[in-house]
Amino acid sequence: MLPIIEKLLILQDRDRRLIRVRAEVATLPGQRQMIQTKAAAGSTEYEAIKKEAQQLESDRKKLELDADALKDRIGKVRAQQNETRSNDQYKAYEHQIETSQREISRLEDLQLDLMERIEAASRRVEVATKAHAALKAETDRQLADLASREKHLATELAGATEARASAASGIDDASVLSRYDRLLKTKGDNLIVGVAGGVCGGCHMKLPTQSVVSAKAQNELVACPSCSRILYFTSDMA
Repeated sequence: MLPIIEKLLILQDRDRRLIRVRAEVATLPGQRQMIQTKAAAGSTEYEAIKKEAQQLESDRKKLELDADALKDRIGKVRAQQNETRSNDQYKAYEHQIETSQREISRLEDLQLDLMERIEAASRRVEVATKAHAALKAETDRQLADLASREKHLATELAGATEARASAASGIDDASVLSRYDRLLKTKGDNLIVGVAGGVCGGCHMKLPTQSVVSAKAQNELVACPSCSRILYFTSDMA
């Protein structure tokens, strides 16, 4: 095998590692966003359940205050009724009292209905509180794991970048390195390929006989006429 091919294969291996690490690093923001979005949705749902329970309790208290105000009003009307000497006025007061009592009865019925709803809402809040605590704990764990993974990848990325630079510096021919870099951009990390069975290991097209012969001779760099990848040959490809 040509020494330059050996160096290019090493460089290709370093690039594969570098590309893999970069790809993993690129997924981190999306993973973090997904975790935070799920946590935010859980918090929003939890707050909505608490707010509903609080609103029901507020509505119940308002009904209670309204009923108490009517009871106070009845007391005042009764006092006025006891003081009047007019039969018509007495009847008018009595009508006011009956109307207020019916309204109190209605408000008390509404309070009973609300109390049942409040009890159900309290159970939902209790369940939601536990679920929210569990979600928060899981979110904290996932974010901590992600931060640890991010730190590890940063170290790995630095090492992969340094290893790639070292491999590239070992290629003295600038034109070959430039050619390699151009292929890397268009063909990805599979650009130094074998010719097993007379087929290009990159595009899998049948190679012309002359290309196979030239690759076997190992005297020069040979490119696949179909995809331009650089070809190499080893004895086990015969």
